[in-house]
Amino acid sequence: MPLHMIKLCVGCDTVEELVAWHALDAASDQGWILRTRQTPKRAAEMLDGGSVYRVFKGVILCRQAIRAIATVGEGVNARCEVTLDPEVVRVAPTPRRAFQGWRYLEAKDAPPDLGQDLVAEMPADLARQLRELGAW
Repeated sequence: MPLHMIKLCVGCDTVEELVAWHALDAASDQGWILRTRQTPKRAAEMLDGGSVYRVFKGVILCRQAIRAIATVGEGVNARCEVTLDPEVVRVAPTPRRAFQGWRYLEAKDAPPDLGQDLVAEMPADLARQLRELGAW
């Protein structure tokens, strides 16, 4: 069973903003890299089909598959770079309390993927209102 990572998405309010934000950086050949301070001790489990689940304003809305995890730098300058698949997969909106940094997310606790037809049909504003009401 894969192990996932959950991370707050700071600076974006919607999945569309996240994708547009990355599109500005897409000119570089680095791919989609998520940088964090701490390298996961369970990185091998995350590379076996894991994803990064993103939290927007207290709700998990999407995920990206993890392609690679690497530690760069030495000593106090060491950082972790998580290379992500460019495809952003929408998931069933799931409330999540605020936290700092990132956390592990067990596969049994991960929200299910949404079908593309449902995502395309629902206006973003309606989806937000339903989440706020706790109806979705």
